[in-house]
Amino acid sequence: MSILDNISSPKDLKELSYRDLDILADELRNKILDTVSNNGGHLASNLGIVETTIAIHRIFDSPEDQIVLDVGHQSYVHKLLTGRQKEFDTLRQWKGLSGFTNRQESIYDPFGAGHSGTSISAALGLATANQLNGKQNYVIAVVGDGSFTNGMIYEALNNCTKNNLKLIIILNDNEMSISENVGGLSKYLSRIRTSEKYFSLKHKIQMFFHKIPLVGDRLVSTTRKLKKRIKKRVMNENLFENLGLDYLGPIEGDQIKKLETVLREAKEKNKCCLVHVHTIKGKGYKPAEDNPEIYHSVGAFDLKSGVNPTKKKIDFSSVFGDILCREAEHNQSICAITAAMTSGTGLNEFRENYPQRFYDVGIAEEHAVTFGAGLSANQKTPVCAIYSTFTQRVYDQLIHDVAIQKLPMIMALDRCGLVPGDGITHQGIYDCSYLASIPGIEIFSPETYAEMEQSFNHAFHHCGLVVIRYPKGAELEYDRSKFKALDGLNYLDFSTAPYEVAIITYGRITKNAYDAIKLLNNAGHIRLIKLVKVYPLDFEKIFSLIEGVRFIYILEEGIKSGGIAEKIASEFAQKDMMHTKKILIRAIENPLMEQGDLASLYASCGFQPEQIAAEIKDLMKSH
Repeated sequence: MSILDNISSPKDLKELSYRDLDILADELRNKILDTVSNNGGHLASNLGIVETTIAIHRIFDSPEDQIVLDVGHQSYVHKLLTGRQKEFDTLRQWKGLSGFTNRQESIYDPFGAGHSGTSISAALGLATANQLNGKQNYVIAVVGDGSFTNGMIYEALNNCTKNNLKLIIILNDNEMSISENVGGLSKYLSRIRTSEKYFSLKHKIQMFFHKIPLVGDRLVSTTRKLKKRIKKRVMNENLFENLGLDYLGPIEGDQIKKLETVLREAKEKNKCCLVHVHTIKGKGYKPAEDNPEIYHSVGAFDLKSGVNPTKKKIDFSSVFGDILCREAEHNQSICAITAAMTSGTGLNEFRENYPQRFYDVGIAEEHAVTFGAGLSANQKTPVCAIYSTFTQRVYDQLIHDVAIQKLPMIMALDRCGLVPGDGITHQGIYDCSYLASIPGIEIFSPETYAEMEQSFNHAFHHCGLVVIRYPKGAELEYDRSKFKALDGLNYLDFSTAPYEVAIITYGRITKNAYDAIKLLNNAGHIRLIKLVKVYPLDFEKIFSLIEGVRFIYILEEGIKSGGIAEKIASEFAQKDMMHTKKILIRAIENPLMEQGDLASLYASCGFQPEQIAAEIKDLMKSH
């Protein structure tokens, strides 16, 4: 039996020898590699934070001491050490473990996450509540250096200076140096500050001074001030010290004993403290160490051969990148902006070909949009590529900095609709509902690569805000040859007029509607209407296609409340059509959708072809 098999809670770590801890670290990495290679997930960051997570759980007493992981994607080790290893094979699967921290999943997850930059604010709130409640427990926020490009982190740090706050921030630095204090002298001073002998000697000297009658406390205070003055002369204070935080580090994150020494020292401070830990992304798996960006988030892959970085897959993200590169070749105004998602949004080639017009602003979506608005105000054409889930963060900027100022901008929304694997925090199902409220906006939802190119060609020449939304993955294949185009929508007749049923839908789920009609086997005269431009809608064209139709079935892979389907139904009601037509909406009524494969997610929403076909049959029987 392995050491990991005997870990049912963090308490089991505390009696292990350092030799056993090294063996455990290897076992944890192997378990993560086996699971992620089968299920997909975030790999490089989890491999890098193994020893750091072990040290945190040995020094602190969770769940009483609360650990908040920023984003939550680096939580795999934490899950394995907190009673979830038997279910770990279900990671990112339907009804399985989330790929992020989740309050509903475990008492060891005090605060859920999925988006970057929230950890310190949440941890500060938890620590403040503890203080108000008279509790002496610690709160630990673990934050990757990438999250330090997010402005919310600094808003929180600015409020962390209250004394007697048992809040410890661990900066997991796995890519870049946050501090400017680099070089031999900094490393030397870091070795002194983080050595066990140094802390032991410092404590003995402080205790000795404290025992001196009358002047002892004053001597401790004086020596502390003298140390700080010498330190200021030798090396500049870093950002965190300037914000009023105590700073320890940097420390190598794979040295458990040294980490524990520093974390004990952090516990003894009577104020918020930041511990700077340096880790290696992908540690223990050489392909991930050599290419951490490729192994940041992966699908299932073969452990022996690894992910092939040269094999270009064709999907909506890559086609978007190709479209943008072609336009940029002859249109010098095109500028591409992304928020730390260059590969994910398909912009690698644009970055290589047009580096002067490419801007990765870090995890700063709000800045990305307002920066793009500034480019637009000086006659550039900004194309801002962001995942649908992260676009939730820029609603204010789209209204205040783009729409009100009537500035042209193109928003390329990736990962729209249901998103397999990543779960509740990453579902791209809200965007149509809230974006449609923005004045002057146009929203396109292409189902095919050809429709995507047509949508972007329109957007490149449009003087306003245009959103083009598309799903994760590739175009679905089925026979579209008989679809007829009608300026912004397409329709397909499965029989001759008169039509009894009209199905109105858009985007990827159109294929499910198509397959449902095939299952009905001409049970009714059906017309399938596929929208490409989903807002604002051309109701004259829609009305012309549903004339004489008795049943209307509106299918939407998005939330029902305020969605496109409800907008269509509302227009029908205003035109007094409800007494002549029976309308049924099939959309997402419970938007808090957990992780799982797309088929399971579809089935839970009633989106599978057989479910759609059965519902249409019932609709026709009801009248």
